[in-house]
Amino acid sequence: MKTARFLFAFLLFTITLAACTTTGIGGGQLSGTGAQDEPVTFSWTSTDGGMSGSMVATLPGVTFQGRFFQITQQTRAEMLNPLWMHWHNGWNDWPYWGRPLASPYPTTQFITHYSGKVVATLESQGKQYMRCRFHLVDPARGMSGGGEGECQLTEGRLVRAAFPGK
Repeated sequence: MKTARFLFAFLLFTITLAACTTTGIGGGQLSGTGAQDEPVTFSWTSTDGGMSGSMVATLPGVTFQGRFFQITQQTRAEMLNPLWMHWHNGWNDWPYWGRPLASPYPTTQFITHYSGKVVATLESQGKQYMRCRFHLVDPARGMSGGGEGECQLTEGRLVRAAFPGK
């Protein structure tokens, strides 16, 4: 009976973990000096909504793997509390947050400022490297929101990349 409960709990945990995983694909073109453009495929997996995770780029004859990260800056709302001293909370009488006066600043516990910039460094089994920089269409959705950018191989050839939004 204990074994059955353990297996059930493990199965439930595994399903929950898989449900939190997001994935996506992209494509691109590898170009170089004097060479014909060649297709590149990308895939990515993330457990935090596409803010960071693992990425694979497949070029003709070689596969690169590594990590990607969206550059963000998180500000804890309680850190801003001293700013409101002697003023209305959130300065809702002085428009600054890009909203009408009726809607004060966000009052969530965390305020995240998304740069929309994603960086990645990928490596092949042959110790070749690829560095990537992407600009997201919808930064708050991470890679799931889609984007485009470029990667550069160690030898200098470039990959133009695009990721469709979901």
